[in-house]
Amino acid sequence: MKIMRKSRLCGALAAAVLGIALVTVSQPVAAETVLRVGNMGEAASLDPHYVSGTWENRIVGDMFLGLTTEGPDGKTVAGAAESWTISDDGLVYSFKIRDHVWSDGTPVTAHDFVYAMRRILHPETAAEYASLLYTVKNAEEVNTGKAKPEALAVRAVDDRTLEITLEGPAPFFLGQLTHYTAYPVPRHVVEEAGKEWSKPGTLVSNGAYMLAEWLPNTHVKLVKNPKFYDAANVSIDTVIFYPQEDRTAVQKRFRAGEIDVATDFASDQIDWLKANLPNETRIAPYIGTYYYPINTRKPPFDDKQVRLALSMAIDRETIMDKVMKTGEIPAYSFVPPGTLNYGEPSYAPFKGLSQEERVMRAKGMLANAGFGPDNPLKLQLRYNTSENHKRIAVAVASMWKKIGVQTELFNTEVKVHYADLKQGNFDVARAGWIADYNDPQNFLYLLETRTGAHNYGGYSVKEFDDLMEKASRTADLDARAKLMAEAEAIAMADQPVMPIYYYVSKNLVAPHVKGWVDTIRDVHRTRYLKVER
Repeated sequence: MKIMRKSRLCGALAAAVLGIALVTVSQPVAAETVLRVGNMGEAASLDPHYVSGTWENRIVGDMFLGLTTEGPDGKTVAGAAESWTISDDGLVYSFKIRDHVWSDGTPVTAHDFVYAMRRILHPETAAEYASLLYTVKNAEEVNTGKAKPEALAVRAVDDRTLEITLEGPAPFFLGQLTHYTAYPVPRHVVEEAGKEWSKPGTLVSNGAYMLAEWLPNTHVKLVKNPKFYDAANVSIDTVIFYPQEDRTAVQKRFRAGEIDVATDFASDQIDWLKANLPNETRIAPYIGTYYYPINTRKPPFDDKQVRLALSMAIDRETIMDKVMKTGEIPAYSFVPPGTLNYGEPSYAPFKGLSQEERVMRAKGMLANAGFGPDNPLKLQLRYNTSENHKRIAVAVASMWKKIGVQTELFNTEVKVHYADLKQGNFDVARAGWIADYNDPQNFLYLLETRTGAHNYGGYSVKEFDDLMEKASRTADLDARAKLMAEAEAIAMADQPVMPIYYYVSKNLVAPHVKGWVDTIRDVHRTRYLKVER
């Protein structure tokens, strides 16, 4: 370092101080814009091929960009593909990949999508959500080991052109591609780093945000991706997702200003919230079904009479009026009313009966199955951590007690809970399904034998499977809807799942969060939001 003479030093210091003052006044440094989200669940992974929950979708959907993506209003818009064409028969889709790069500067090409789809469907990957892509020709054969990955009808015509051929017409396909099962993954990183590729310091992404930090059970921190093709229009610099599942605790943090968005809240707080935070409390239609799957693999739950008795004894209207109180609608079908490409859902056969009649019939069915005062049916009801889930489970256990059923309640955190469901480690359990795309197939496919892990209760009925298979190859939308309605009628008569209610989304959104739009799938990508404190 050079040393100045004293006289020159004083003059230089004065000029420097004046210069700093001028710069400070005329060019203030912009503060980092941060969004803090109460995410209600710990991610099992940040690899798009190993996630399955809405809480994980919020994170990976900020980091990765599929061929199509969700717009600010939730509608399907162009994503990594800037345009596409569809053949006259609706089977062949040709996508033009936009000119963009991974966060490490490597170009994103059509080959990345081919690699990703082959990877998620490869039997060795053991991706639990792979069956969602059975829409693509030969996908099921690849996933079940009956064909090599190269047989998958996804090919890169050149670096910028991707061609996908479907098994049958799928009016929902462009919407399906917004889902993380269809995200690209960076082959150049995955093959070098292996399973460690999705960890901080290694993960590269092609979306608006990059992974900066992941402290399990504490937070996931994402930062703006400066190489994102639309980075100039991304306002928020950092988004932090907190996995805390205690809705009441999260609500307190929201009220204290520690978080900006809470993605759920305890329903018993609704009166207070409406009175004190009316503008922050957001309740909207949400395409999803809250239900109890029953493990049909094990007796006595393999007995249709037992399943029907349990479902009939649940007083859904009382649960909505006394427990939830936030606008949910009692459910008697698996597919929510109003779902696109469908007519009226097929309802459970007892829908029109009074609750008294249902209870009386339920007692008779259990008696026919060999259960009664001297031999009560005993079961374990599992639910993941949430005040709402607990209150519903307590109410259901009380209702089952009226027909002589003894219920043990069992609670675990969400990651453990769904792992148990996928492994069939339960009697009856709480589950929820939010549509990945707006079509009845996305609900009913959960009950197909071929679906695997997401068919939690192991329901397997050939007539149901055959109808769904036929529907998947039917181009006429009315005929397709009729086939799926017939399939749903079979399932609702069997009750392998007990629908409880149709969802509404429940969010707490601070006034300084701008650009939030209530959508049917409750998807709100951070790239479209702003924080204006």
